[in-house]
Amino acid sequence: MSAREGAIGVVGAGAWGTALAQMLASDGRDVLLWARESDLVREVNESRRNPLYLPAAELAPTIRATEALGDLAACATILAVTPAQHLGAVLGGLEAAPRDLVLCSKGIEAGTGRLMNAVASQAVPGSEIAVLSGPTFAHEVAAGLPTAVTLACGGGEAQWDRLAPAIARPSFRPYYSDDLVGAEIGGAVKNVLAIACGVVDGLALGQNARAALIARGYAEMLRFGEALGARPETLAGLCGLGDLVLTCSSTSSRNFSLGKALGEGQSAASLMADRRTVAEGAHTAPVLTELAMRHGVAMPIVAAVYRLLGGAPAREIVSELLARPLRSEQDPAQDDPA
Repeated sequence: MSAREGAIGVVGAGAWGTALAQMLASDGRDVLLWARESDLVREVNESRRNPLYLPAAELAPTIRATEALGDLAACATILAVTPAQHLGAVLGGLEAAPRDLVLCSKGIEAGTGRLMNAVASQAVPGSEIAVLSGPTFAHEVAAGLPTAVTLACGGGEAQWDRLAPAIARPSFRPYYSDDLVGAEIGGAVKNVLAIACGVVDGLALGQNARAALIARGYAEMLRFGEALGARPETLAGLCGLGDLVLTCSSTSSRNFSLGKALGEGQSAASLMADRRTVAEGAHTAPVLTELAMRHGVAMPIVAAVYRLLGGAPAREIVSELLARPLRSEQDPAQDDPA
């Protein structure tokens, strides 16, 4: 099944990839959706459902699923929505060609510490990279509820002029940026912070504690982003603060749900072994902690999540955070990366 002229490709048929395909097809556009599982491909094409990842949505008739990545070769625009730790391996199966490649995965590659734009540039040379990120729950996007996102274009305004009309829909509004690093860091760091907010909820520490954690977590995001060259105004926008607030406030977030279960006393090992869907923050926390130490950036909340995922008791970790030395709210604490 090759791509029809004008079709958009979506690589990854999890909840987010399927929701994006549904949104893109809402105006009758042909969308080619790649899935690894042959049973899922058949379900999408025959029953117009994704029972594994987005069971409530009835999928548009112009969405066609395929398990052959080569079928997307003719797509001028491809959205990559695979889990961050598998992005390079999956994209390596794409034919190298000039195209717009929009990265929708949020994370940092374990082992290398690379952001997704660096992974994609190596895996698919010749593609012009963009990053789509923001406060988005898949089921709401699939249902056509109003959503706004950052679309950071490595190709600048010329790429934006191509992508914005292809991606924007009446209920899906992208905003332009050319800060790929900022867009990626916001999405990656907020996943780790959402686990921490889930722990606060699981321990029944109250709304005050969660609000404080969001604010202090945002300060960590800013410090880390600036150390890697992100612009503060990018992280103050949809892909940073906006995404952080959403993900830290609802059990619709996989990362928040993981943290809540940890706070309620479940073990990290059993939770990670049991989950069909990926809580990216659990994979990002170790590499983010390492990168923060390498750059001398204080990220105590991120480091605490890393320890929690390693089996440290939640109440003990919270007590240690509360016992940290008092300091100015604006103190960057660059001399205290722990």
